[in-house]
Amino acid sequence: MKKTYHGSCHCGAVAYEAGLDLSAGTFKCNCSICRKKRSWLAIVQPADFRLVSGRDDLREYLFGSRSIHHLFCENCGVASFARNDNETMGPFIAVAVNCLDDASAEELAAAPIAYFDGLHDRYDAEPAEKRLL
Repeated sequence: MKKTYHGSCHCGAVAYEAGLDLSAGTFKCNCSICRKKRSWLAIVQPADFRLVSGRDDLREYLFGSRSIHHLFCENCGVASFARNDNETMGPFIAVAVNCLDDASAEELAAAPIAYFDGLHDRYDAEPAEKRLL
């Protein structure tokens, strides 16, 4: 069932609300940035996401196809969400599950995790090694 979660960066300057169903699944990817950040993400539709504060504190990092806007707080450096504008995949917000302030330990432990081989642009397949993700 969809629930509204509140998320933020470490210092609290960037805060948002996101409507999502953690039991519907989360994901981890082995692409170059997700692997280095050990990202654990959940997809939110743009209509279910609202930035509450911190627009002016957000900085952006783009690479590769430059369609995913990797956003992070300029004060504490935490990347609590990213925005995708890729028309092939459709627009979405990827929120960092570990930045959801009011997700309980039980909800997080029960959330299914899918793994994607983003390193080889195979979002339809799991990477050969996923233990480090």
